[in-house]
Amino acid sequence: MAYVIAAACIDVKDLGCLDVCPVDCIYPGGRSVYIHPGECIDCGLCESVCPVAAIHADDRLPEDEKHFAQVNAEFFGPEVSGLGSPGGADPRHATDKDHPVVAAWPRG
Repeated sequence: MAYVIAAACIDVKDLGCLDVCPVDCIYPGGRSVYIHPGECIDCGLCESVCPVAAIHADDRLPEDEKHFAQVNAEFFGPEVSGLGSPGGADPRHATDKDHPVVAAWPRG
């Protein structure tokens, strides 16, 4: 199981989740942040500090947001950010790219 960032984060990007993540598996994109599913240790700290309830365990995603598990995973692939598995977020891995689903999301 990994945690997933869903739609409520788009254009909010509070970033408090980055501060509490003990393994730095949360990476900022242009309009949202993304959790690397292979790096997440399932601690749940990010979920506890999210002010907009955008973070969910993948097995507790709301039905209409289940596709965000794939969105988070695909963000790291060569077709989107190209980050791969960097092993921890830091300024070298900053990007303004977003998954196409996030990029196309209507602006508030």
